[in-house]
Amino acid sequence: MSVATGVAIPVGAATLEGDLVLPEEAHGVVVFAHGSGSSRHSPRNRQVAATLNEADIGTLLVDLLTEREEEVDRLTGRLRFDIEFLARRLVGIIDWLRRNPETEALPIGLFGASTGAAAALVAAAVRPEDVTAVVSRGGRPDLALGALPFVQAPTLLIVGGADTTVIELNRRALEALQTEKRLEIVPGATHLFKEPGALDEVARLAADWFARHLG
Repeated sequence: MSVATGVAIPVGAATLEGDLVLPEEAHGVVVFAHGSGSSRHSPRNRQVAATLNEADIGTLLVDLLTEREEEVDRLTGRLRFDIEFLARRLVGIIDWLRRNPETEALPIGLFGASTGAAAALVAAAVRPEDVTAVVSRGGRPDLALGALPFVQAPTLLIVGGADTTVIELNRRALEALQTEKRLEIVPGATHLFKEPGALDEVARLAADWFARHLG
């Protein structure tokens, strides 16, 4: 049985809204860093999170932008591609998990999609003592190239087989990573993994990776 809680996370001057789910026997918690133009309500991330919960892994789906920032970003598209800004938000969330009595002792994983994957990898490089594993779904880890050599957490990159441009970008990032790493290509899947069974495969791969590395 999992317990779901709405949380408000102070990060600097902002307060970020999140949904924290902790199975009774949780052996880790995974923070979801959504992609450009998305939010904690992303049905794709929620599907993956449900699979992790079934594997006794806690999840925190959180909005990296406040409502006001989302309004500005809808007009300008600026913040969704500001990797350093998003990474700072993730670092603040990681620090909050370490202060929160329910999660302070749990290993932390990061699951990033699109630009959120780059932010997750930068955050992993900044907090190597806290981040235990990283998974990227259709991500742009190439946007974090400068941080990749400093990532210590085992990192899984998942890309759709029909997403040819992103495959090449992920291969470039894979070369830069100096930790345990793997690139998984889901045959026939496009960038959003909308094809039947594609997102189920993403969830399975992510659950296996986190189960192995979060202990």
